[in-house]
Amino acid sequence: MVEGKSEYYYSIGEVSKICNVSKKTLRFYDKIGLISPDKVSDDNNYRYYTRKTLLSVPIIKYYKQMGFKLEEMRELLEGTTYTVFEKQFRRKIDELKELERQVFQSYTSVKDWYDLILEAELVIDNKVTEVSVKYMENNEYCYLEQDFEFNYMESVINIDFTNFIESINNAITGPVMINFPSLKDRMEGTTQKVRMVQRAICPLEEQNTIRLGGHMVASCYHIGSHDDLGKTYEKILRWVECHGYQCGEESLERYVTDYWTTKNPAQFVTEILIKVNKI
Repeated sequence: MVEGKSEYYYSIGEVSKICNVSKKTLRFYDKIGLISPDKVSDDNNYRYYTRKTLLSVPIIKYYKQMGFKLEEMRELLEGTTYTVFEKQFRRKIDELKELERQVFQSYTSVKDWYDLILEAELVIDNKVTEVSVKYMENNEYCYLEQDFEFNYMESVINIDFTNFIESINNAITGPVMINFPSLKDRMEGTTQKVRMVQRAICPLEEQNTIRLGGHMVASCYHIGSHDDLGKTYEKILRWVECHGYQCGEESLERYVTDYWTTKNPAQFVTEILIKVNKI
């Protein structure tokens, strides 16, 4: 530290130690005009800073914490009216809200997919393929009615459904599901129309939503290729008949893991859900 006519000057090394910032960073701040030294020695070109200038470093760190870029900070450091701060902070708030939306969307998608992988591993490891009756929660889903030709790869990795989700400016998460309006047609292989169903991340318009659940279902996991799903349907129907239940008209196939996750059909896990009532 050197003494000037009326105050002390800190060398760049001292500022670096006091403010916990590298000398390289301080030189860069000088280069872009963010923090400039108050004095430069004529003989050795050393940089010196006043205490007032030194205090700009914590301010910059705080602006950085708030997400401001260095070029954005310059106007804030030079600002003398609230108008400058209001404009910059309002714009940053809007920017961070959009970033928060994107992060939430990404986190939800990854977390839900991770949960499906864990579910599939538990089903496979424990050979959970017995029929059970459980309550299916009443939830709202995004849906698209489509023609169905029992081409499961085309249905699960669904271009039209993906384009539809994009057209309504939304995003989907969780398992892909197919809602078969007629259990009888599904069993006979004569289904022509189905509803592609998946949970939306953002709020939906009413015309794009369908509510499923709010009742008891017979549930059974199927391990393996979708070509053999009919065998699990038959298992459910036999169980329902033996245990004094009556099936509803529809069925729901919930693809826990499928073509999205593995190229080995033997590792596919599908849950079949059929509404039931006790006779």
